[in-house]
Amino acid sequence: MQVVKALDAAEWLRRAGPLLLADEARHNLVLGLAGTLRDQPELYPEHELWLVEDGGAVVGAALRTPPYRLVLAQPAADEALEALAAALDDLPGVVAAVPESRDFADAWRAKTGVRVEQGFAQGVYKLERVVPPRPASGSSRPAREADRELLLEWLHAFSIEALHEENPARGHLERMVAQRLGPQLDSGFVLWEDGGEAVSATAFGSSTPNGSRIGPVYTPPERRGHGYASALVAEVSQARLDAGKRFCFLYTDLANPTSNKIYVDLGYERVCDSVELDFLAGASEDP
Repeated sequence: MQVVKALDAAEWLRRAGPLLLADEARHNLVLGLAGTLRDQPELYPEHELWLVEDGGAVVGAALRTPPYRLVLAQPAADEALEALAAALDDLPGVVAAVPESRDFADAWRAKTGVRVEQGFAQGVYKLERVVPPRPASGSSRPAREADRELLLEWLHAFSIEALHEENPARGHLERMVAQRLGPQLDSGFVLWEDGGEAVSATAFGSSTPNGSRIGPVYTPPERRGHGYASALVAEVSQARLDAGKRFCFLYTDLANPTSNKIYVDLGYERVCDSVELDFLAGASEDP
């Protein structure tokens, strides 16, 4: 079994494609990141891509955009994650679906003796047909350049509340907004307005060959309970299907039963769970 470092995102996607597309929704994060590296390399000028090969077949794939965690695919051979851990150095953590995230963390802990600490746990959901929600007052519109500061304010609040980030990085949020306010047709922000005032927002993008990720979704606390987010997510999801995508996917906080129920009611089905695991100095322990 051999670990190969790829230099080109397009080549990495071509070679890893059969492995990743075997479960496209499960691999939406790594597919979306690799697509961004291919199409907008300026967003992540520093990145690393790896393939694990066995007899000429790709049985494992991973990438990293420092300083962020390693993102990896579900392996086609149990030994692929051990081979990958043996070949890499200086990782802050890993994010992937369960169980491959935990299996890699076990291999990394065996190699380095680090302490593994669990971070954010999310459910990965997939939708192929929208179930219309109850009507909500107002209507949607695409976000514009004039909405930039509002989007940054809401993304900052979302990062603290939903992602449990103590100090969200302004630069990262600015890049996200800039990317999705650009001219490309496969990503963007959409606002829901009621009475001429923005009351909820979501985004779409990080496209895979057949899917589109919806989110983040944010409604200010004082505007919740009116069905704005449900109406907005349903409308944006349907628009992506109408644009030719076979399915949409999104992530939910597993600790938030309200948001999980909202998306299930819209037709989203849980595919798997994803977990962030951090590698820290000190005595190792089970995450």
